[in-house]
Amino acid sequence: MEVFRNMHLFVEVAKASSFRRAAEALGLPNSTVSRRIAELERDVGLRLFNRSTRRVELTEGGRLYFDNCKRIIQEAELARQELTDLQSRPSGVIRASMPVDFSVIYLSPLLADFSRRYPGIRFDLDLTPNQADLMADPVDVVIRMGPPKDQSLIARQIARIETVLVASPDYLRQRELPTKPQDLLAHDCLRMKDAPWSLIHRDGRPETVEVSGPFIANNRGLLQQLALAGQGIVQSSKSWVQTDLDGGRLVHVLHDWAPPAIEAFALTTTRLLPAKVRVFLDFLVENMAQDLHQSSKVGR
Repeated sequence: MEVFRNMHLFVEVAKASSFRRAAEALGLPNSTVSRRIAELERDVGLRLFNRSTRRVELTEGGRLYFDNCKRIIQEAELARQELTDLQSRPSGVIRASMPVDFSVIYLSPLLADFSRRYPGIRFDLDLTPNQADLMADPVDVVIRMGPPKDQSLIARQIARIETVLVASPDYLRQRELPTKPQDLLAHDCLRMKDAPWSLIHRDGRPETVEVSGPFIANNRGLLQQLALAGQGIVQSSKSWVQTDLDGGRLVHVLHDWAPPAIEAFALTTTRLLPAKVRVFLDFLVENMAQDLHQSSKVGR
């Protein structure tokens, strides 16, 4: 048991890259943390940290040991929580990082339904377009658009959202209506990033267009408002703009072409999830599929 406690201390020091910060986080004297790490190094017969006056870094052996220790501690914590969950419904705080627009448009009604179903689970939500560091930040799950670049993370797809090109009638009255992707070169395109637009014909043919325009932003809601104000053509999720399409405030552009569907993924550091996170992800997978299917039927 003492070795296991020292392993937990080791993981906290490695994550903090500091004996002092780890000691403060755990509420222990710095000398106690240093002594117990030294005991652990004697037990394993290997130096785990390179120490300097400014920083503590893992040795090569320490990095290998860290990966194994982290997995063991996660499994032990999961086992403890599973026993607790046998006596009560899942409970606790889920700390999640999510994109702003996706959360407001798609997740907010589902979060309300989930909270009614699991009243013992609370949320601490960080709405941001930036990728949270699951290793360093106190986050249980990260939801992001598109497949993760970090292959060490566990990714679970929770939604696939159809997208369309739209513009306001006022904007299109001033410009010639595009009939093929290359016609977009003569238009103002409102973009999430300074990169070409990829479009797919309904028969599966792809095409890439080096579009340009007056606005680049990291918020789809802002770009849609600019499109409504007659500032250009925007890519948007079909279900999001359906009300504006029905009301004539936006017009579907290039009916035979569409941007690739947007995929939303839930990212975690392990498959061994506590019950509160597991039931939340299961709920999202089930209910987002239903919600988006209903939205697509309404748009037909």
